[in-house]
Amino acid sequence: MNVRRLGRTGLKVSELALGSWTTYGGSVDEAEAIRVVRHAFEKGIHVFDTADVYVRGEAERVLGQALAGLPREQLVIATKCMGRTWDGPLGAGLSRKHIFDALDGSLRRLGVDYIDLYQLHAPDADTPLEETLRAYEDLVRSGKVRYVGYSNYDRNPPLDRKVLEIQKKNGWDVMVSSQPRWSLVDRHVEKGHAALCRAWGVGMLIYSPLAQGVLTNKYAGGAVPEGSRATTKFAHFLTAEKALTPENVAAAERLAAWCMRTGVGTPAQVALAWVLKHPEVSSAIIGATSTAQLDENLKACELVLSAAQWAEVEKAVAGGRAPVAKQPAKGKSAKRRR
Repeated sequence: MNVRRLGRTGLKVSELALGSWTTYGGSVDEAEAIRVVRHAFEKGIHVFDTADVYVRGEAERVLGQALAGLPREQLVIATKCMGRTWDGPLGAGLSRKHIFDALDGSLRRLGVDYIDLYQLHAPDADTPLEETLRAYEDLVRSGKVRYVGYSNYDRNPPLDRKVLEIQKKNGWDVMVSSQPRWSLVDRHVEKGHAALCRAWGVGMLIYSPLAQGVLTNKYAGGAVPEGSRATTKFAHFLTAEKALTPENVAAAERLAAWCMRTGVGTPAQVALAWVLKHPEVSSAIIGATSTAQLDENLKACELVLSAAQWAEVEKAVAGGRAPVAKQPAKGKSAKRRR
């Protein structure tokens, strides 16, 4: 497994990270989830991403069980806060109180003493930005958090820049990572957020690099394969994030045809390698419901394509047209993301 620096920091991260959005604690049996997580570590993945809101805390709990017994100093555990994790007016948001209480809950479920990367899951319009960022600074000073980052702020420009400017102005730890969607069929970050990350030395942790599995071509011809996300209680995320659309299914079919013709790799491997070829990307987050699926995706790290081949890939996905970066979705909550 190749490693990269997380943005401007000296922290080394595996170029593929294992996520646990709807899988661990959700659609995947707990014993199998533990097997997959430990197999990932054996294969060189040491970055594990989750969030307190995933399956209402169950994803963190199962991940904690899976990581128990592994050497803590060799792990980078990343989680997030903002979404609703308990009922009542204090159960969500980015107030100082909720952040502190949410972190304590995450530490308890994960069974650890500190979080390596603590991320704002999404903006909170009801809380002053300075209050949120000061709380994060205090968590770093407390030792409970090693690094801070944010997710989905790419959807709210220029808020993504304002966060960094406030932190720098106050001498606080500046976000070291941003976690946006980026894939061959969702290129909205190329309209500005990627450049912001390059300029500030913010490492990008990409989620949905396979468009929630659509780019594997599993939904070709309108198929809904057994065991896919479309058959679970989490199917609504496919439409909420505009992943499973006729246009994206057609794009995946064209990508699969190109892969078949060239023999370069599977559609999933090529799509992952495309994300990883961007220098501002520190790590791409993948999901895996089995060790076999994980092993297949790991082969993406071995793919080396020429500039001409990448141009062919992009042209195929775009249907022969010049690829267009999509505009970010507006008004999504932390519950409607990965």
